[in-house]
Amino acid sequence: MSSINTNASAMTALQSLSATNKNLSITQGRISTGLRVAEASDNSAYWSIATTMRSDNKALSSVQDALGLGAGRLDVAYTATNSAIDVVDKIKQKLVTAMSASEDDKLKIQGEIKELQGQLTSIGLSANYAGGNLIANDQTETELNIVSSYDRTADGTVKVNTITVDLSKTQLLDETGTDGGILADVMAIELDGTEDNDGIQAHLDTIEDALKQMADAAATLGAAKARVDMQKDFVSKLSDAIDRGVGQLVDADMNKESTRLQALQVQQQLGIQALSIANSNSQSILSLFR
Repeated sequence: MSSINTNASAMTALQSLSATNKNLSITQGRISTGLRVAEASDNSAYWSIATTMRSDNKALSSVQDALGLGAGRLDVAYTATNSAIDVVDKIKQKLVTAMSASEDDKLKIQGEIKELQGQLTSIGLSANYAGGNLIANDQTETELNIVSSYDRTADGTVKVNTITVDLSKTQLLDETGTDGGILADVMAIELDGTEDNDGIQAHLDTIEDALKQMADAAATLGAAKARVDMQKDFVSKLSDAIDRGVGQLVDADMNKESTRLQALQVQQQLGIQALSIANSNSQSILSLFR
């Protein structure tokens, strides 16, 4: 039956064209954003998971910055400690030489020792990084806490973990670089030319004790630096893995979407033609009245 009030064919064609246009709009949005799930209405579960993971990844970026800062401070302190060990070794050599030296030579050796002690001060005060010094300080800070991770448990709670370094084991000098810390007794060594071998031996015993403690300090700093470097590498890989995980949830398959776009464009053209044909059917009724 032909009716001028109801064009069923045109209604069907219009519904089909509307559905095609809607799918075309969705596909075009995915291609322009590169996302299959761009907002909560696309897939609330995936969107929620992706949003949380992106937020955690931003926190991991701050963790990487903190690890980089901590690695820098530890590296400077470790390098300075090793340099200080070399200088103390030279003081030990001078003392051994003084064992068989004359009074006048001992005074000359003392002049060399004083210069080496000045070098220790220079090393200690130069070991600054980002406003902090781990080997020459006033010990107001007894620990160095380096943010190492941002962890989320299964129940959704989060915790920030740190790598802790005991600074009481790494202090070589005080904040003036002339006293305090492991090198306090070494900085106090002074030959007046009258020392006998027993007196020089006492200084050598002081040197040996300081070298042992300095070796422990270097080991502490080296171990902490190695752990920070490993954690920094892990956090970097973890961040990349999270990015990939988010991508698998929300990224659009561009090959698939481009193919779908072409198909929908063809469907749109056919739908327009079908609607045009359906609308022209009612015009043929006019010919009956001619």
